[in-house]
Amino acid sequence: MKPIFKVSLLAATVLLAVGCQKEESKDAQTAAPTEQAQSAASATTQYKTDDEKAAYAIGVSFANYLNTSIEKPAEIGINLDKDIVLKGIEDVFSDKSGMTEEETAKVLQGLDKRVSEKMQAQAAEKSAASKKAGDEFRANFEKEDGVKKTESGILYKVEKEGTGATPKATDTVVVNYEGKLVDGTKFDSSYDRKEPATFPLNRVIPGWTEAVQLMKVGSKYQVVIPPELAYGEQDTPTIPANSTLVFEIELMSVKAEQAPAAAQ
Repeated sequence: MKPIFKVSLLAATVLLAVGCQKEESKDAQTAAPTEQAQSAASATTQYKTDDEKAAYAIGVSFANYLNTSIEKPAEIGINLDKDIVLKGIEDVFSDKSGMTEEETAKVLQGLDKRVSEKMQAQAAEKSAASKKAGDEFRANFEKEDGVKKTESGILYKVEKEGTGATPKATDTVVVNYEGKLVDGTKFDSSYDRKEPATFPLNRVIPGWTEAVQLMKVGSKYQVVIPPELAYGEQDTPTIPANSTLVFEIELMSVKAEQAPAAAQ
């Protein structure tokens, strides 16, 4: 995991002004909104030279970065006091730093380790919750009328049976589909994009490769795929690790694998 909090000498230099103006900032917080707006406007106009403007822009940019570096750990229960951060910057530029470079590096490495451990713990908890919810969903879905189960554990219900060709794993298929988590959260939909999807059937998750080969062109199935045939322990922003996936799949057409051209 990349370190989430590193303060370079340039960064510390930039924030010196912030530390020196801390008392002024506290007074500004109590000012009327109109006064605050006027102050912000003057900040963009009082710097005349390119160097002054660049210096101020660097300060703004780094302060935004520093805010993020403080707020992100707070989301997982690690609270970093902004006033203490500013105190550290002030002390360095007053030649009275309370930490050596070695001590600073050790503390920041410890911070990275704590963040990593907390994130891993949260990910494991989230993954376990997803697996439990999926197991319960599949157990209930399997009891519904018309549901069939493959040897691999895929559950499916025929909503409409087609009469066209059945694809092979090496074929390219054209499908309309909608994918949801077991709690009903939609993570993907060709219907929303208003355009069917086209892809080689052996280039998708194993559950899709298997399930679509059960269908004939014109069919529409509801398919429930266990995590080991979906994305497994892979965690994404839209699909948590160990998620059971629920799909509505409509097979529109099949483009058979093209035989290689004969040598001339």
